[in-house]
Amino acid sequence: MSTEIRTFVIDSLKEMNYDVSDVDDHSVLGPAGLDLESLAVAELAVRVEDEYGVKFTDEEQESAGMWTLGEFVGTVSGRIQQKAGAGDAAV
Repeated sequence: MSTEIRTFVIDSLKEMNYDVSDVDDHSVLGPAGLDLESLAVAELAVRVEDEYGVKFTDEEQESAGMWTLGEFVGTVSGRIQQKAGAGDAAV
């Protein structure tokens, strides 16, 4: 699942006109790495929310610029797993 999420995020960044040629799991999303501004981080979060049905709080969106790509992907993957687990428990 993480590979699929990573591919989606990188493809989204390409669509948002960011250079992803040197991106890896250690690349920081914000100014120290990919240089996404807060609005771009918010747009990326919304794209991921729409695609995978997960949610980010406003505080998380504000701090996501300090996350690495790997941390972002791991967070999304974990939330998808939690959501799937919660769905199984409800049955």
